[in-house]
Amino acid sequence: MSNEQRKVIYSAMQPSGVPSLGNYIGALKNWVNLQNDYDCVFAIANMHAITVRQEPAQLRKKTRDLLALFLAIGIDPEKNILYIQSDVTAHAQLNWILNCYTYVGELQRMTQFKDKSAKHEENINSGLLTYPVLMASDILLYKADLVPVGEDQRQHLEITRDIAERFNNLYGEVFKVPEGFIPKVGARIMGLQNPTRKMSKSESDNENNVIYLLDDLKVIANKIKRAVTDSDTEVRYSEDKPGISNLLNIYASVTDKTIEEAEADFKGANYGTFKSAVAEAVVERIRPIQEEFARISADKAYVDSVIEQGAQKAARIANKTLSKVKKKVGFPDRPGL
Repeated sequence: MSNEQRKVIYSAMQPSGVPSLGNYIGALKNWVNLQNDYDCVFAIANMHAITVRQEPAQLRKKTRDLLALFLAIGIDPEKNILYIQSDVTAHAQLNWILNCYTYVGELQRMTQFKDKSAKHEENINSGLLTYPVLMASDILLYKADLVPVGEDQRQHLEITRDIAERFNNLYGEVFKVPEGFIPKVGARIMGLQNPTRKMSKSESDNENNVIYLLDDLKVIANKIKRAVTDSDTEVRYSEDKPGISNLLNIYASVTDKTIEEAEADFKGANYGTFKSAVAEAVVERIRPIQEEFARISADKAYVDSVIEQGAQKAARIANKTLSKVKKKVGFPDRPGL
């Protein structure tokens, strides 16, 4: 695909914890493939993270670790823009402007605001309410054509489009109105102990339910061997066998096989043999990621250079968009400030 035809994709992840195997199979693994066909902007969304109270030193560490993990899985900082959100001040500036073009009623209808308010009753801050406006600022600053979205983010993309269209109707074609993008992703990975709910790094109520990419490899294997199955004995993908189906999804995803091929691998096998094979396949997929993460994390100068260059590349694009917006709303033009 030529550079003239390449579309811009924007994706971000909060540094709220180590990504899970579900995050890797469902999103991160695919990011590596997207960078070959699109101009990708990948952000560590640490500004979004502080809607929930964070310990400052831990947030700084988790932010840096997540960037190093992105590099370890194969995100190329030369091909893409990879940056830390708070390093680019245009996000905060555009966020305020767009707040003034967003209605309170729109924000109060957001499902995620209702869910997070219920979970954090002691800290229902205005950031939780205006979170979608910051997300809209993230996307619109980089003139993204496409935004990969799951069901839990679809509302946020819709309000981004509404804000962009509202602003454009007032001031002309300032923002590119982004489209949702449903990439060819891995299977939806469910919890090991509760295979009816998706595996997520936020599911911390049961550590055995979630595999984290930086878990000790023996811990990963043991979590899989303890995974919930059923009273049957057949390794078969079926709606009435959620535990076995989930493990088949995991195995197929980390070995790049189809579900049919995965089922064939275990025809006649018992559950113990099946779980051991899944554990081995997952460990062998994660091992090189962990080794590369350790190598990259130890090279402080390299990580610092990626952070600095990413901030510079992101700021050049973001500031250009912000300058146009500020001019449209009537703010003084101060080149270089």
